[in-house]
Amino acid sequence: MYDPTQLRTFLAVAQTLSFTQAARRLGLRQSTVSQHVRRLEEAAGRQLFARDTHSVELTGDGEAMLGFARRLLEVQEQAAAHFSGTRVRGRLRFGASEDFVLTRLPEILEGFRHDHPEVDLELTVELSGTLHERLAGGGLDLVLAKRRPGDPHGRLVWRDDLVWIGAPRLRLDPDRPVPLIVYPPPGITRARALETLQAEGREWRIVCTSGSLNGLIAAARAGLGVMAHSRRLIPPGLVRVPDRAGLPDLGPVDFALTHGHRGGPAQDAADALADAVLAGGERLRRRDG
Repeated sequence: MYDPTQLRTFLAVAQTLSFTQAARRLGLRQSTVSQHVRRLEEAAGRQLFARDTHSVELTGDGEAMLGFARRLLEVQEQAAAHFSGTRVRGRLRFGASEDFVLTRLPEILEGFRHDHPEVDLELTVELSGTLHERLAGGGLDLVLAKRRPGDPHGRLVWRDDLVWIGAPRLRLDPDRPVPLIVYPPPGITRARALETLQAEGREWRIVCTSGSLNGLIAAARAGLGVMAHSRRLIPPGLVRVPDRAGLPDLGPVDFALTHGHRGGPAQDAADALADAVLAGGERLRRRDG
């Protein structure tokens, strides 16, 4: 009933909320992406996206189709792998930023392990900047992390807004420097926070530095200050700092999959895991539990 090509296009649009970004990810023309979505909507008999010239949002039926599309594609890929007689194997060095620790990434990895039991997965959880450095140095095969503004490398998984977050009871004094909770260099959110405040002429001071997301969260929950974080992944116990606090807009951030330059079995394994992440990308935008 549902064409797999149209389902993949639908997932790309749903994850990026952009027909343009979906076309770039899939290597298609934007008109082709629109055609795939329109035909899928005709097959379903429902509108899957509410869109105008400025925004793209999933409808209620579109949210329902997300789960169906992912499961349909997973079953198709499992069947293709079974009957093709080819098995992915080897060691895969996969790096993921700590942003995904509280999401459903373990579910995706579990499914990948089930489908590709002969792949030995070596998982590294680190700062996005550190992961990209290790990837460039040949120490990783695939990285799922934030990428720096303007970086064209990698396949976009989704785009989100960076926002200021802190404890619900936190009150900022406009006459005092902004108290910052940050990752150490080369943290991408750290750099964005400092650059944005500097551009706005706002004074700031670093009250806490931690290389661990749990450490940053603990400091923020204790009311020590504010931190820059993905809007869709705000941890429990923290809230977005209200606009009346007068903090500058941090802008968007891209989460992307970037491949290394290693060939052979590792490349096949990286391609398979990348496909699994892209197919299940909406689960990465939900906290675990």
